[in-house]
Amino acid sequence: MESINEMRDRGLNVNPGDFAENITTEGSLLTSLSIGSRLKVGEAEIEVAQIGKECHNRCAIYYQAGDCVMPKEGIFGRVLKSGFVREGDLIEEI
Repeated sequence: MESINEMRDRGLNVNPGDFAENITTEGSLLTSLSIGSRLKVGEAEIEVAQIGKECHNRCAIYYQAGDCVMPKEGIFGRVLKSGFVREGDLIEEI
């Protein structure tokens, strides 16, 4: 939510899901993680596989705000243990 709110502060009308994220977090430690970090999200366990995603063809957000958060902030994970993830579940580094 922090990244979404940052883009909103720049005048964009963006909402959860507009960055194609599967999970939108708030107040989490995601920016301090590195590749290989492991997280417990609800019943699931996830390993950070990639941080950021190259914006090959400058997306609509880039053209509206002059910047895009995806190359710096998108976290991609590999599911190590499947399980239910529900709204309000804590995200913990394990």
